[in-house]
Amino acid sequence: MPNQAEQFDLEAVYRHRFSDEERKSMRAVWQVLVEHFFQRWVKSTDSVLDVGAGLCNFINLIKADRRFAMDVDPSTQERCAQGVKWINTGHINDCAKAGPFDVIFMSNFLEHLPNSESVLEILKDARRILKPNGKIMILQPNFTLVGADYFDFIDHKTILTDKSLVEALGLTGFDIKYLKRRFLPYTSKSSIPKAPWMVRLYLACPPAQYIMGKQTFVVAQPKS
Repeated sequence: MPNQAEQFDLEAVYRHRFSDEERKSMRAVWQVLVEHFFQRWVKSTDSVLDVGAGLCNFINLIKADRRFAMDVDPSTQERCAQGVKWINTGHINDCAKAGPFDVIFMSNFLEHLPNSESVLEILKDARRILKPNGKIMILQPNFTLVGADYFDFIDHKTILTDKSLVEALGLTGFDIKYLKRRFLPYTSKSSIPKAPWMVRLYLACPPAQYIMGKQTFVVAQPKS
């Protein structure tokens, strides 16, 4: 099987893609997203794995008992907050010793995999290291909503829509518990307001999400 992680020099990609100011702005946005949306799915006693943690905006901010950042990029370790353990791997099975997990989180990750077979394989592996009542949370650009802009990033390889993501989860042993087809704009460079109070307003305004939302959010649990 090919490595599930990116083969790019990820730190070089991120340095080119996001300025220091953009990274700071992204963290402020994620602070609101975690506190006012994602935290509702995570209990303070949970063990959480962030797959492809990247800039660690989610895992550094989520409140949980045990937090793990999986990423093959060695610079991820430097970005981990106190209490977050970096797992240096591109294969989710290598995280099994730290599990089983209550929550596995993936944000803008699956589109970087080489093909749909790799998507199915990593979802199967995720199910394997989840607790029976655990959940997987996926935030994913939706090709149906994004269109050709989906490939504006050189490391995007695999096309996913809300329907194909739901099908992939069903094929790998998950039941969908929550689906928000239109949630966040496509990228942090999109026109979503960056001021914390405006992000809170966006989260509270479904019409704005319907207009601007290009990413789909799914919560699923292992089938009993």
